[in-house]
Amino acid sequence: MSVVHSSHTLLLPHWRAVARHALPNVVQGKLIPVLLFVVTLRLAGTTAALLAALVWSVGALWFRRSRGKAASGILVLTTVALAARTVAAIVTGSLFVYFLQPTLTTCLVGLAFLVSVPLGRPLAERVAMDLCPMDDETRAHPSLRRFFHHASLWWAFTSMVNFGITVWLLVSQSPTTFVLVKSALGPTTTAVTLAVAFVWFRALMARSGTRVAFAHPPVAVGTPSAFGS
Repeated sequence: MSVVHSSHTLLLPHWRAVARHALPNVVQGKLIPVLLFVVTLRLAGTTAALLAALVWSVGALWFRRSRGKAASGILVLTTVALAARTVAAIVTGSLFVYFLQPTLTTCLVGLAFLVSVPLGRPLAERVAMDLCPMDDETRAHPSLRRFFHHASLWWAFTSMVNFGITVWLLVSQSPTTFVLVKSALGPTTTAVTLAVAFVWFRALMARSGTRVAFAHPPVAVGTPSAFGS
């Protein structure tokens, strides 16, 4: 995804193109392992549930590689995290250890966003560049720089809220309840964080006189475009 801009316009990818690219990766890398864990936990116990989620992720990674396709970042991160968490949980015999690791990661991510602001290198800017690369002139815009600082503080806050709720769930709820609620909590927190940041971004750009626009919907293969190409 890229950003095409003039001095007064930022053109962002259409949401359909973003969704079409992201949805298969989320389903394969996140949704299916969670469903496998919950179902297998009820049917065959803790160890089988841990291994089922891990085997799926490793198998999906191998399948994509064997077909010459690049593995998604989500799938790679999920596989590595599942491997580390599964080994720790089996060695210690504790689901608490299995679930505690990603919870601590959420806390550390929040702290990283917080610390990046006084260092003058807001992490929100790096995240934005991963999704929508911008040239140096666009990145240097004062309003955009201010937004990246504010967005980093906002991301730090929501990460800490996520961390607090997750720890409470971990110590007070059953493994099945924890997995189900946590699976919804993570995407919900991320969605709220991004939605608020986006509205914030639009407001800052409007005050600076910069128009934000989205690209036209992607044209299906074999379907003529509006320009007859």
